[in-house]
Amino acid sequence: MKNITLNIDKVTGFVSREQILALEPQVKRAQQALEEGTLPGNDFLGWLHLPSSITKEHIEELKATAQTLRENCEVVVVAGIGGSYLGARAVIEALSNNFAALLGDNNGPRVIFAGHNISEDYLFELTEYLKGKKFGVINISKSGTTTETALAFRLLKKQCEEQRGKETASKVIVAITDAVKGAARITADKEGYKSFIIPDNVGGRFSVLTPVGLLPIAVAGFDIEALVNGACDMEKNCAPEVPFEENIAAMYAATRNALYADGKKIEILVNYQPKLHFTSEWWKQLYGESEGKENKGIFPASVDFTTDLHSMGQWIQEGERTIFETVLSIEKPNSSLTVPSDEENLDGLNFLAGKHVDEVNKMAELGTQLAHVDGGVPNIRISIPELNAYYIGQLLYFFEIGCGISGYILGVNPFNQPGVEAYKKNMFALLDKPGYEEESKAIRARL
Repeated sequence: MKNITLNIDKVTGFVSREQILALEPQVKRAQQALEEGTLPGNDFLGWLHLPSSITKEHIEELKATAQTLRENCEVVVVAGIGGSYLGARAVIEALSNNFAALLGDNNGPRVIFAGHNISEDYLFELTEYLKGKKFGVINISKSGTTTETALAFRLLKKQCEEQRGKETASKVIVAITDAVKGAARITADKEGYKSFIIPDNVGGRFSVLTPVGLLPIAVAGFDIEALVNGACDMEKNCAPEVPFEENIAAMYAATRNALYADGKKIEILVNYQPKLHFTSEWWKQLYGESEGKENKGIFPASVDFTTDLHSMGQWIQEGERTIFETVLSIEKPNSSLTVPSDEENLDGLNFLAGKHVDEVNKMAELGTQLAHVDGGVPNIRISIPELNAYYIGQLLYFFEIGCGISGYILGVNPFNQPGVEAYKKNMFALLDKPGYEEESKAIRARL
């Protein structure tokens, strides 16, 4: 099997290779801290060797539960927010037909998502869509009290029990939650739901290779064994004993930190395949929540090319030079389609006749890279041999380990998210949640 590769040739015109290689001691210290758990966040390092620790028995249990849902449901709603849904959605979207929502249900239940917003219209339309359908729910919450997810699950549980009966509902609602505590655990035990555990030492944004991601991906009909195998191989390829210049995660972390030190404050993740849109969304949470602390950190943004070349392309080409791009490039498409010839040639495209559409896309990618580099934008390139479960598994782990190394180079704890609590306190105060009386009084005085 091939592996994902990293190319930084289009960076070295902005920061030298020597500047990047000079970060090796910092990278090594970060790797050592991850392995030995010597820096802040060491109680959330369960993801580090997760791929190689996943047993065949665990995979089989997940597949068996997925099969039960596939056999008994037309639709499965995954209720979760942040890392409790983005990883699963990223993989499912990457591996699905672009028009899966318009196709029939011949390949099993449709997997849809809730609990990641508090839109009344979204939830109303969801409950309307589910009327008369045999649906199940995967409720993903460590505490069971996260507002967005708990609210959605309350609605879904009620509707599922009313439509399918309490006994059937208990067979098609699955809880992924804490082993022993929390509202979701209490509900799962009381109702007799099948449940899986979110490990205490794995934070949400690093949880895609736990049941949080693996169960929804299996329900969608994709090969979680191949996904885990890809991650497992990348775990070996990015181990601390791999020489620095051959370790793509170490080199990625060093390169982006060298660029940040040189004034490049924004990293734009670029894809040329619409299926990778939610991979970018997952990546933005992973890096934004891990590094954005203490008034520092690279801002993670993303674009879908060539679509966004007709909107954001202008800013990237000629805007403020505080950006760099990391391009996800898929080497080989899964399908084959050539450009036909046209006798009248009114659109002037006959020069492309007989070429594969992907060849046109690749030339757009290369032409864009050259233009942006000429315009002052460093480019990192990540080549992915093809879009399948194995290589997506590689990509996920590559970004995770790169994030851990990069955060420690930056000097922050990459595994907490203290800033996320600020909006919750204000929201609870404004909603007059019991226990927030003083905060309610203070915030209303401000308003």
